[in-house]
Amino acid sequence: MAEHPAYPVGLRLSGRRVVVLGGGQVAQRRLPALIAAGADILLVSPEATPSVEAMADAGEITWERRPYADGDLAAAWYALIATSDPAANTAASAEAERHRVWCVRSDDADRATAWTPATGHSEGVTIAVLTTEAKGRDPRHTAAIRDAVVEGLRDGTLVAPHHRTRTPGVALVGGGPGDPDLITVRGRRLLAEADVVIADRLGPRDLLAELPPHVEVIDAAKIPYGRYMAQEAINNALIEHAKQGKSVVRLKGGDPFVFGRGMEEVQALAEVGIPCTVVPGISSSISVPGAAGIPVTHRGVAHEFTVVSGHVAPDDERSLVDWPSLAKLTGTLVILMGVDKIGKIAETLVAHGKSPETPVALVQEGTTAAQRRVDATLATVAETVRAEDVKPPAVIVIGEVVNVGPEPAA
Repeated sequence: MAEHPAYPVGLRLSGRRVVVLGGGQVAQRRLPALIAAGADILLVSPEATPSVEAMADAGEITWERRPYADGDLAAAWYALIATSDPAANTAASAEAERHRVWCVRSDDADRATAWTPATGHSEGVTIAVLTTEAKGRDPRHTAAIRDAVVEGLRDGTLVAPHHRTRTPGVALVGGGPGDPDLITVRGRRLLAEADVVIADRLGPRDLLAELPPHVEVIDAAKIPYGRYMAQEAINNALIEHAKQGKSVVRLKGGDPFVFGRGMEEVQALAEVGIPCTVVPGISSSISVPGAAGIPVTHRGVAHEFTVVSGHVAPDDERSLVDWPSLAKLTGTLVILMGVDKIGKIAETLVAHGKSPETPVALVQEGTTAAQRRVDATLATVAETVRAEDVKPPAVIVIGEVVNVGPEPAA
């Protein structure tokens, strides 16, 4: 008899009995999706992996610690057969057939009545990929197709031009430390859906080149200020474009709420009733040291790290930083926006008890092709910055963690 392709369908399993036979790796991979579907799950297995056992301990599944027995599938709507006993799998499969229970078999797909597709998710859409014939089924091939489709939806390359998802309003997106691959999946998708992008100079600039021609890209540094301060002008630009019904992305470097004045923009939008979605970003305070081989914490070396803005010098009356207290900490100090103030910062830390020999690393243009690392100590950092012509943006790391990793490349 000729082979027929499988008929794709979505099962609504909420509150319905699903029986899983076997508590090994297959069950560990499949159970989370069944739990998320709201199924009433019975696991029958003498033993289980620690992860599966944790699901039972949390009450997400019911676990009967025993082998399969005839009758286990009588009340099931769906069954996953994944034991290491071929005879038990065959018997359970036969029972499923008698009770008209759709049944997946991990050991013999050809004898199953259902196949599990390679699935992925993107913003409310589930992608399921099945091969059309039983013979020649290649899970790696279906998984590769699934991955390509999901990635395309997430990065916007598969957005249909006439059915493009648009959400009027503003998305405040953290672009990460500079490498365009380090923006979040959601951030990249929102960029692909934008009508207008208002970008900081420290955002991942390479992403702007990928935007379609119709997207208006505005350099926040070049917005005419007129009678407004720079931040007020940016706020007004966001409001103006959002009121026109456009989908606006405010693209910022790092994370919007880490020295990014993101909350000021959220507050300004809220005052005029414009919705704002906040998408966190990878902060340069952690990612840039990591990219340069420096862990901000390390067992036996640093049990804490403190992130400080260095844009105001310690002796400036506007400073809100308690520098004397920071000098007494034994952990890692990470300073952002402090290149031009590092001499005064180092002097202040030493004056309040920090050793002049404390290691310092400056990582310029971190995570980008132009990244470079310059090492010094508190005693030498001011002169080193001048001699090496270190320019912002650069992340400064102070503490013993600077010497933990391999020797930096010359």
